Amino acid sequence: MTLASMTGFARTTGDFDHGFWAWEAKSVNGRGLDVRTNLPSGLEQVESRIKKAAGALFSRGNLQISLRLEWRSVQTELTVNEVLLGKLSAAYEATAGHPPTGDALATLMTVKGVTEARTRSGSDLQMSDLTLRVLEAGGLDVRNGLQTSRSKEGAALATLLSGFLADMRVQVELAEGLAGQQADLISERYRDRLEQLDADKIVAEDRIAIEVAALSVKADISEEIDRLKAHLNQVETLINGTDPVGRSLGFICQELAREANTLCAKSASLELTQIGLSLKGLIDQFKEQVANVE
Repeated sequence: MTLASMTGFARTTGDFDHGFWAWEAKSVNGRGLDVRTNLPSGLEQVESRIKKAAGALFSRGNLQISLRLEWRSVQTELTVNEVLLGKLSAAYEATAGHPPTGDALATLMTVKGVTEARTRSGSDLQMSDLTLRVLEAGGLDVRNGLQTSRSKEGAALATLLSGFLADMRVQVELAEGLAGQQADLISERYRDRLEQLDADKIVAEDRIAIEVAALSVKADISEEIDRLKAHLNQVETLINGTDPVGRSLGFICQELAREANTLCAKSASLELTQIGLSLKGLIDQFKEQVANVE
């Protein structure tokens, strides 16, 4: 089975010339496809490609794809304020009679503002084309990993949905077995009620037969049974198909529920009503799981 879920998670890590990277991707249910990305600044081109690649692979779900970078390269740069050092040297020379050298110059260098140490992290460095390709490849890997995760979840869903499908078929078969009793039960109920209301036998038998026939036609559930069977056959086809079927299954759930409601409304026996209610319960459970299907 190739049924896919909209729920999944994937993570992949690696390193590059200035540090380490970690891609994460997760998805949850969604009416359509919504891909959101979160990457450090300066990687807009990579971000655009990964977002486009995700859109090409998935059809539904709310996706979040993020990239975290940890820089390991640290450099320290020492800058000298030559203007300030020049002023200090001139003041020293005016006092001592000669330019500062040796320990004197070293002392002047420690004056606040003469020197400044600036730390450069790897994030200050320009990424090479190779690094960008490595990061993009990692993004594609995490996208594929998310697809694998969703497929595994989909396989579990397919098994669950197939179980509900089998249970629904059983209830429809039970209902079909009671379909032939509808006319007799309605006739019996109508005559019992009429006997209470028409003790003098005013209503002619022909009129009674016409009314019973009309009620029996209205209570006939053969069309509902046929449609339920057709819908369940379509469900089986979709579950075993290869295309995204979440929307189609959601629509069929509505149709199944409509037929089950009609079955209960037409029921002339407590047994058939109970079967209809059981069928409705199974359809509701089936619908809850279908909400996770891509």
